[in-house]
Amino acid sequence: MRLASLTASNSDILAALGAAGQVVAVDSHSDAPGLEGAIRVGPDLDIDVAAVAAARPDLVLASLSVPGMGRVVEGLEREGLPTLVLDPVSVEDTLADIRTIGEAIGYPERGAAVAGALSAELSRLARPFARPPCVLVEWWPRPIIAATRDSWVTDLLAGLGAVNALGERAGRSSPLTLEEVRAARPDLIVCSWCGAKKLRPEVIEARGLGVSVVAVPESGLGRPGPRLLEGARQIAAALAVLKLGEATPAAPATPAGTRPGTPLGQAPGRPETAR
Repeated sequence: MRLASLTASNSDILAALGAAGQVVAVDSHSDAPGLEGAIRVGPDLDIDVAAVAAARPDLVLASLSVPGMGRVVEGLEREGLPTLVLDPVSVEDTLADIRTIGEAIGYPERGAAVAGALSAELSRLARPFARPPCVLVEWWPRPIIAATRDSWVTDLLAGLGAVNALGERAGRSSPLTLEEVRAARPDLIVCSWCGAKKLRPEVIEARGLGVSVVAVPESGLGRPGPRLLEGARQIAAALAVLKLGEATPAAPATPAGTRPGTPLGQAPGRPETAR
């Protein structure tokens, strides 16, 4: 089966299923092993749809976990290309997507096995805390953009015994002021900048919040697929060494949906959340 994968998360899933060698066209961000024979068709938000069509895929995999991918999907539909569009917002959605892709490419047993193994490994990371640590996952530093309620991050943190510092704020991600970060009172900030060539946790530490910071590559947290386990392990290790005092009442935060402004900002050349 000839496959095209237009997001790194789907490419990671195909690799885990042992199907990377069947990929004939792939976005330029994907770095999963086994894609050497695929043509590169551009970054996920600027896909050369004509090049995808020229590769004659039997199935194209796309994902709305990348903000703005809807425009690419419309182009694929205009070309009449058979496309499977995923849109995970939780860990359970991610597990379901792995199974869905496995079924779509004729590997249902592998899909079930990969999803089952990921679920089991994530479950092993759970641990009790005197109080749930409050964690803020930062996708971009200027402006500060962080994961909010409708992100798989919320689910992933809950499985580790922690809570998303912005778990009450609607949406998948949100721009924040430094005062809003302070008001969220995180015990841990995760530096997982999307598209950054280098993670610089010292930039976050220099804000003077006095909060522990851990750097987690985007590949381990910003891609809803098997590699979420990498990020979960890093966060679990950081949580294990936190010295948690008693819960501190949170300062009043800006109610969700009341911030002025325009839709979420975008890092240069990359969207504000996932791949």
